[in-house]
Amino acid sequence: MNAGNRQPLRMLVTGGGTGGHTYPALTTVATVREQAAAHGHDLDVLWVGTASGLEARVAAENGIPFRAIKTGKLRRSPNPRELLANLADMFRIPVGILQAFGIAARYRPDVVLSTGGYVCVPLGLASRLLRRPLVMHEQITALGLANRILARFATRIALTHPSSIEHLPAPARERAAVTGNPVRPHLLRGNAPSGRWHFGFSPEVPLVYVTGGAQGSRQINTLVEGILPVLLERAQVLHQCGPGWIDQLTRTAEGLPEHLRERYRPVPYVGEELADVLAAADVVVSRSGAGAVAELTAVGKPSVLVPLVPSAGDEQRQNARYLAESGAARALLENGPEPEHLLAELDVLLGDPRLCADMSKAAKSLGRVDAAGALAGMVLEEAGVFGFR
Repeated sequence: MNAGNRQPLRMLVTGGGTGGHTYPALTTVATVREQAAAHGHDLDVLWVGTASGLEARVAAENGIPFRAIKTGKLRRSPNPRELLANLADMFRIPVGILQAFGIAARYRPDVVLSTGGYVCVPLGLASRLLRRPLVMHEQITALGLANRILARFATRIALTHPSSIEHLPAPARERAAVTGNPVRPHLLRGNAPSGRWHFGFSPEVPLVYVTGGAQGSRQINTLVEGILPVLLERAQVLHQCGPGWIDQLTRTAEGLPEHLRERYRPVPYVGEELADVLAAADVVVSRSGAGAVAELTAVGKPSVLVPLVPSAGDEQRQNARYLAESGAARALLENGPEPEHLLAELDVLLGDPRLCADMSKAAKSLGRVDAAGALAGMVLEEAGVFGFR
């Protein structure tokens, strides 16, 4: 395919289940579209995932055609209940593979992009059978099970961390390159005054943004709830707590001393205003998944990280330790931290603006704001858009 051919470039995207797999795919689709247009190509995209996964909602919200397939998840250390789920999934997997093959055979993509999650395996296998180029992206340091399977025949492998190369099968390492983890571009263009105005916060008092992901985190919510009266004496708190916690934390807010109530805003979800919120926040309290770490380092935001333990391969604790050792974050690395541990870390940051400035600089030095462009370039090269750089 040459640069003058106006026939649309056809890209099949697969991956999802969580935001960590879904949002890098979404960001890469947008970047591929921009770069393809610059090289004289339109882009036709089809996203394949599970009907119940986050990817279905995100694709619909962004006007991307979507096809659902059945698939299953292999639980490697199942309890009796999960053993039954494994048995049920064993019957779904071959159905999903057949569905994936049928979709890919009819769509005939120029390139397949996989961003992880167990849903990507059937489409990866289909791309192999149909001899379509497969670009696989891994967000975490140690490869997930699905990507360990796909790495054996992916034509190109995009990694977030240089240390991930040693986790690849030896024959696959020459096909790998470090691109970083794509971050939604609008997050880099936040407006701090708009973020504070949107939630009614004063510009005179430090702002702490607390997030446990789209569904919230029981652990983080409980830690923050336990220190609110003390913390609010010196800071304002925007608390993205998840829809399942909003009623309880709204009642908690109503029970605060009157002079502190206006300093606390629990919300179920932060949407398009996230860029402004990140710009406005002086400190962020967050999990340390791959997506959260990519965003915090891209915008250079001081943070206190509360890793999910256990996570796959203890990945979140590894991420948190890496940022803490780099001077880019504080971290609660021990199992079962208490509220006073979080308060102590926040006290250090809120009381030392110079430390926050140094931490911001260190975080930015770890960020890869060019990750989406690098991954998009890899996709376009595999699709046959020659001369792309």
